[in-house]
Amino acid sequence: MQLKTIKKLCCPFDKSDLDLQVLAKDTKQNIIEGILTCNACNRKYPIVYGVPIMAPDEYRQIQLEQPIVEKWKLEYDIADVKLLP
Repeated sequence: MQLKTIKKLCCPFDKSDLDLQVLAKDTKQNIIEGILTCNACNRKYPIVYGVPIMAPDEYRQIQLEQPIVEKWKLEYDIADVKLLP
């Protein structure tokens, strides 16, 4: 996903701006893996294979998202990530 596209996204819960933590980019500087964070509600949305996973809480499948985040903790040496507040 291109950075200019990510800058247009907002939190689906409260419509606040999102902060981006880039974990991996491709050769064209597109974001392949990362985490979008809403500072207002403290929700985190992973970017997996260039696609931000931004479903509302009732449709999120944390059991599918969490293993990816656990893998990132090992690969990228990031702090513990809690996806929902």
